Amino acid sequence: MIGVNVKDNESIDRAINRFKKMVTRSRILNEYKERQQFTKPSEEKREAMKKSVREERRRHRENY
Repeated sequence: MIGVNVKDNESIDRAINRFKKMVTRSRILNEYKERQQFTKPSEEKREAMKKSVREERRRHRENY
């Protein structure tokens, strides 16, 4: 569980910003969005293949 303790003489806005950073770094919202709808395993494989092809093209382009 993520929590933030507000320090002495610290504004609420600053504490909220620290909390937001912690949430984005832990990728809780990404996991939540992924679980909102079911994706078939075949679709996951297809997306993984597309991603690997894009990364390979990017690596190849950088090496030129």
